[in-house]
Amino acid sequence: MHVMTDFYIIIQQLVNGLILGSFYSLVALGYSMVYGIIKLLNFAHGDIYMVGAFVGFGALGLFGSVLGIGWLGITAALVISMVLVGFLGIVIHRVAYQPLLNKNAPRMSLLITAVGVSFTLFNAVMVMTSGEYKAFTTSLSYDGISVGPLNITYTQIIMVVATAVLMLGLYWFINRTMYGKAMRAIALDQDACRLMGINVTKTISLTFFVGSALAAAAGVMAGVYYGSIHFYMGFIIGLKAFTAAVIGGIGSIPGAMLGGLILGLLETAGTQLPFVGSAWKDVFTFGILILLLVTKPTGILGKSEIERM
Repeated sequence: MHVMTDFYIIIQQLVNGLILGSFYSLVALGYSMVYGIIKLLNFAHGDIYMVGAFVGFGALGLFGSVLGIGWLGITAALVISMVLVGFLGIVIHRVAYQPLLNKNAPRMSLLITAVGVSFTLFNAVMVMTSGEYKAFTTSLSYDGISVGPLNITYTQIIMVVATAVLMLGLYWFINRTMYGKAMRAIALDQDACRLMGINVTKTISLTFFVGSALAAAAGVMAGVYYGSIHFYMGFIIGLKAFTAAVIGGIGSIPGAMLGGLILGLLETAGTQLPFVGSAWKDVFTFGILILLLVTKPTGILGKSEIERM
């Protein structure tokens, strides 16, 4: 009986880890896509995730009276948030980053600008919400599959499936479409792409749109899953998603997906280990990260690069 109880706990934690890891993966994809193309660590990306949650919250409140606050209303809010925050990503690229890229500014200048954008988004939402938590109210129930103490809700199942669909859709887009091929080409050599007639600026803007839209999707799903949102929610997940991107191999799309899932599973596993628990889960997780980077500095799927001077 004790063995069966432990088995149910393991399965429950695996599900929780997949949910958490899916949020990390969606945000980590934006980090990897931007870094892969312009070698920029976009530290504002966690705050874009936060903005996406609030845009979804506002959209659900606006259209909830017509579409309801069930899956139909949530889906509409998710799509609206992805589109609007995707365009926000384009605006950020054109206003904050592109002028520096045009002038071949030092990478440190881009990094400082990214931190400035992060604080701008962070403080703007803090002022607009008076720093208060907002309840992300839905009509979703806790119904699901129950076996003994194990309970997997339909909400959890749908979120894992939705994340998998978004990731597969991105993988198809990057590998099968002309725009995706242009992104991969720009990551290799921007000057050669310009000579071949590729509009580099528009392609980079598209990269920001896609990465921001995925972060917004993660923000809305997190709001639905946890039931509340706040202006500070992007800071921690931004660090964790960046960690996930590094674990998988920064610049690698499959690596970001894998790194996010691994990080989520490590966190939930850490809460079940003796002498670790929830209070030490981050110490455990980042300790594993350090060990991984010592043995494989490029990450699991990352490749060594030789920078041309």
